Amino acid sequence: MQRRSLIRSVAGTVTGLTLGSLATLGALCSPLAQAEEAWPSKSIRFVVPYPPGGPTDLMARLLQGEMQTRLGVSVIVDNKSGAGGNLGSAEVAKQAPADGYTLLLAASGPMAVNPTLYRSMPFNPLTDLAPVIQLSAFPLVLEVNPKTGIKSVKELIAALKSKRAAELAFASAGNGTPQHLAGELFNTQIDTKMPHIPYRGAGPALNDLLGGQVNVMFDILGSSLPYIQSGKLTALAVTTPKRVPNLPDVPTMAEAGMPGYEMTGWHGIAVRAGTPPAVIDKLNGTLNAIFSQPEFRKKWEAIGTPVVAGSAAQFGELIKKESVRLGKLVKDSGATVD
Repeated sequence: MQRRSLIRSVAGTVTGLTLGSLATLGALCSPLAQAEEAWPSKSIRFVVPYPPGGPTDLMARLLQGEMQTRLGVSVIVDNKSGAGGNLGSAEVAKQAPADGYTLLLAASGPMAVNPTLYRSMPFNPLTDLAPVIQLSAFPLVLEVNPKTGIKSVKELIAALKSKRAAELAFASAGNGTPQHLAGELFNTQIDTKMPHIPYRGAGPALNDLLGGQVNVMFDILGSSLPYIQSGKLTALAVTTPKRVPNLPDVPTMAEAGMPGYEMTGWHGIAVRAGTPPAVIDKLNGTLNAIFSQPEFRKKWEAIGTPVVAGSAAQFGELIKKESVRLGKLVKDSGATVD
């Protein structure tokens, strides 16, 4: 008799504990609650869809140490280059868990240009990825080989309308790159056309510009600045709405006679769509805190871009707008990649 009473008592206690704990247990086990309480609790993988050594990779390396300090976990930079940035971007968009432990250094190419440039895309930037924060807005500079004797945008346009036009094709890092699109935007605002010569990368294009094999290029400011400062290249204008501190005497394209002209190579961080908002908010807050440090801002600006930062929503709006604007430039240029 006593044994039966004991069994009933224990069973009742267990049942009571189980029923009373269901709500709490369910809340603790939900992905959102776990993300809010625990993220990050393990190492974070930071995918860079370009090779080591370039400006995109450098941005990730600069952020790596600061993120590790503030988040208390390891941040591993993983270069996954190929297909104009599509390979690494698609890996995050389609294969990584939506838990905030795989980040993408999202560039304007795969995020806004490639959907129009490539005949087949392995992911949709607008639906497969969630924006976290904008990191950069790299200025480009319109530059020429000094041997051309051209010293202004007006002189370049005049030369393009003369018998010199054949020697004034512009070089780029390849179809769909910021260097290419800057030239195509230039062509939409003049009543003649500057021919395009696509190279396999910015390095070979810049080398040929320095050597005089090609005479015009829109290039990322950080890459060309030493050659401009040493007189090996002549800067005609920068592609941003405001002049840049490194070249205070070089006008903007608008000041040089092309109102409304603007072109930058931008970057940000994105995660797979479906990542809990609490994780995105924490990551965004961490990165904004990093960019608020004066010493870090100096390091960041030294690579040729102003600090941008801001909210996830602001970066999302940029991606949408640039997808339309840059997509049209690609389509009008006729450039495609199989």
